[in-house]
Amino acid sequence: MQFEHKLPEHPFEWIRQQAELTQTTCYVIGGYVRDLVLGRPNKDIDILVLGGGIDFAKQLSVSLPKKAPLTVFKTYGTAMLRLPDLELEFVGARRESYRSDSRKPLVEDGSLEDDVARRDFTVNAVAIEIYPNFGQLVDLYNGMADLELGRLVTPLEPNITFSDDPLRMMRAIRFATQLKFQIDPATFAAIKANVERIDIVSAERITDELNKIILAPQPSIGFRLLFDSGLLHRIFPEMAALQGVKTQNGMSHKDNFYHTLKVLDNISRDTNDLWLRWAAILHDIAKPPTQRFEEGIGWTFHGHEDMGARMVPKIFRRLRLPLHEEMRRVQKLVRLHLRPIALTKTTVTDSAVRRLIFEVGDDIDSLMTLCKADITSKNEIKVRRYLQNFLILEEKLQQVVEADRIRLLQPPVTGDEIMAFFGIPAGREVGIIKNTIKDAIVNGIIENTREEAWELMKQKGIELGLTLPQ
Repeated sequence: MQFEHKLPEHPFEWIRQQAELTQTTCYVIGGYVRDLVLGRPNKDIDILVLGGGIDFAKQLSVSLPKKAPLTVFKTYGTAMLRLPDLELEFVGARRESYRSDSRKPLVEDGSLEDDVARRDFTVNAVAIEIYPNFGQLVDLYNGMADLELGRLVTPLEPNITFSDDPLRMMRAIRFATQLKFQIDPATFAAIKANVERIDIVSAERITDELNKIILAPQPSIGFRLLFDSGLLHRIFPEMAALQGVKTQNGMSHKDNFYHTLKVLDNISRDTNDLWLRWAAILHDIAKPPTQRFEEGIGWTFHGHEDMGARMVPKIFRRLRLPLHEEMRRVQKLVRLHLRPIALTKTTVTDSAVRRLIFEVGDDIDSLMTLCKADITSKNEIKVRRYLQNFLILEEKLQQVVEADRIRLLQPPVTGDEIMAFFGIPAGREVGIIKNTIKDAIVNGIIENTREEAWELMKQKGIELGLTLPQ
């Protein structure tokens, strides 16, 4: 490949001037060079400094026209300089060796050749010299040829590369997904041979790579590679369990793994919302444990939406995903993902629409996006009919929202007020009264006013044998 991409003046001219002043040999290397060649934006720049990066970064930060915050990581021998639009990380050339029970390397000073050899893939091992020969390409492992071929190959023997740092297996699949590159067959065979090594990597690091795969334009590429390599079975066994088709009495069900990938790709065309994409991944996660064959009916998955919602916290906890607002949102979308589809199959009443909006709240648009992505039939006539029914449902939703602003609905009487009025502790009676008021509003029996809700509260309290205050 003819190298036609030049380093931009900003920030490399500043770095070159400082390197010339201190007679320091330095290079830009790694992902920034790769993306420069591919024409992809990248604001993270790795600067390799022979002799050590920290002192050079300190000198550069003083010489910049405008002061920029500098963070030094002595333990790792690196320094981070943050400019308004870029992050520059300075590191000395290193030689690394690994123990079998850890992906944390033993590090010592090394040459440019040593540093390039420790890189994960040849496409990330290309460097451009900043000083003394500004703009000169250094390609010791034919990374430019692999960029042209769209191929991921390790600089060293792949079994060594992946055994030393097993996270590189996840990175291979992430790059293949983001860049739509092919993983070299020998490299992929080494991933399959080293899958057990992923167990020494922290869940946080694995999930960081997994989320980047999920946020790619076509995340199914990555999940197919994760499955085919065996990595998915170790890091996300619940998803791997979706794969497969059972047949009984001549009746089969669809492969829920590949269906999930289709839903994920569908939704990824409409949204970059990570948690909505996670809802797509998890919407059918409980189908394996709820799978039953019923004579005369076929394969059923009754209650998979409720069981799936109960599985979400465990999966989030193990993968070190957020356990608060994000998890609850995904859990809600998984639990309710069949509701809009059910509504499209019947005459839609105002009360059914109100109940759906009441339960899903501000995530109604996300739920509808998920449900439309869930239409994966190969029957085009069926798909058109489903989509037409969804349009009708969306119009009905809009009509109801405009009519009574139920999206802003708040309980007109709180649980604390019920307990204070009747002088009772939290318990079953409080929940019954709150649900009675909610159902009466949703079904249009009473208006959403404090006065009517208060009267219904007293009436229901009497039915439950509670004593009205004197």
